[in-house]
Amino acid sequence: MQSFKNGRWLNEPTKADVSDADLFVTTDANTDFWRETHYGFVRDSGHFYAFRAEGDFTAQVRVQAHFQHLYDQAGLMVRLDERRWVKTGIEFSDGHGLLGSVLTDGASDWATCRYNGNPSDFWVRVTVESGVLRIQASEDGQTWPLVRLCPFPKADHYLVGPMCCTPERAGLEVRFREWQLRRALSKDLHDLS
Repeated sequence: MQSFKNGRWLNEPTKADVSDADLFVTTDANTDFWRETHYGFVRDSGHFYAFRAEGDFTAQVRVQAHFQHLYDQAGLMVRLDERRWVKTGIEFSDGHGLLGSVLTDGASDWATCRYNGNPSDFWVRVTVESGVLRIQASEDGQTWPLVRLCPFPKADHYLVGPMCCTPERAGLEVRFREWQLRRALSKDLHDLS
């Protein structure tokens, strides 16, 4: 695994602890990433611990948290700027920890589904390659079913890393572990490894 020590915060939380192996965050109140769709507001206040990826890449992380309140969320973010980004992971909604993603290109969409694994302990992976973004999630860090495949702007570099937010409260404790950032895994779409 790689060290967490070289990341940089966008919206640093009041309480965070960074070591080589772990990133531990307690979310601040009213934090979120969202642009316009349905709700009509723009929020760019979520906690994002960013690493610079040169060109195409794959990033993955293990996320541990107890999601209990509406819109509690944690996972990964890929970001070009405040108008072009994606966030993915578990988000608490409708009484469940749902696996979801928000793709934003000027305005945000939101796609969710039930997560069959333990939403309090999961892995999430993002790959950007040749203008395509692939999101995968894992219950065990070994098998990686597809969550989403979508176009994403080509760029010389991206910001990618752990993300967490609590739009309706403060105090979600999140532990990120097993961080990896590497060259894009060029795999068949149905290769789940």
